[in-house]
Amino acid sequence: MAFEPGKFKLLNLIRIFEECTDENHGLTMPQIIEKLGECGVHAERKALYRDIQALNEFGLTIKKFHCAPVEYRLVGRRFTFNELQLLVDAVQSCRFLTQGSADKLVRSIKTLCSEEQGKQLSRRIHVGNRVKMQNESAFKNIDIINAAIRSKHKVEFMYYKYDCGKRPVAQHDGKLYCETPVQMVFNDGFYYLITFNDKHESFITYRIDRMTSVAVSAEPSVRNQTISHFDVEEYERRSFGMFAGEPVSATLIVHEEAMGGVIDRFGKEVESLDKGDGTAEVHVRVMESPTFFGWLAQYGRLIHIAAPRALAGAYREYLVAIAQEY
Repeated sequence: MAFEPGKFKLLNLIRIFEECTDENHGLTMPQIIEKLGECGVHAERKALYRDIQALNEFGLTIKKFHCAPVEYRLVGRRFTFNELQLLVDAVQSCRFLTQGSADKLVRSIKTLCSEEQGKQLSRRIHVGNRVKMQNESAFKNIDIINAAIRSKHKVEFMYYKYDCGKRPVAQHDGKLYCETPVQMVFNDGFYYLITFNDKHESFITYRIDRMTSVAVSAEPSVRNQTISHFDVEEYERRSFGMFAGEPVSATLIVHEEAMGGVIDRFGKEVESLDKGDGTAEVHVRVMESPTFFGWLAQYGRLIHIAAPRALAGAYREYLVAIAQEY
């Protein structure tokens, strides 16, 4: 069924204002009439005044600017230009996305602003030398995992790592993993899946872009108190790059110069005591792992493990083993 001329005109008018105008760019009435004509719509000046008034009453914010000549601009949008700038920056910076996926998302974001603003986004927001993933199926993996979580079923998948020849090597002797999906987490540019492993009765983390053959299992998910009381924020704070390890309650002596890094890692609510000598006693729960030790090493003598002694000893062995390599 064909559109009624009046409705067709209004729809084209909305598109013209969305694509061709913004807070800094407008169209004169003759330009509006010309663009409608390009869409096969005949329009008269007096009728357009009523149409613009109707669009404003509908919820659009189209304002008249008394410049020379007079212009009309759509000044109210769902996202401001600065917000779109942040979105594009986040997409371009995300290592989880392949370059093709990132470009596609950026093109979608640009449809939320005018063509002129879209050109500015292309020029101003670019993150160079960003290593992108090669796995185009990562988005599909996320959809399947979400489906498994919704249906309360386990998720099946193959998992791989890279050998020294940069070749993907299947883990678990090439057998399918079948685990209970608990939570997906976005951390340091990557998506991870936290699962509950029946055999070890513990949580395990997998990089989603390194999963293949992902499918919803016919086997129902495990349900227990350990999973129901899982705190993803606490898990993320202590995991350091999502690498697991043995959870340990630790006391750190932190010099003032390193307190910013501690707050960035554990949050401003971290339990701490100002010792009054330029240091603080900080109590945290962390995973004993090389990633935690690597984070600690960047602060040199500014952070010291006061307790437990076993954790301090493990950190010392970590440093000695590195020193011996040199």
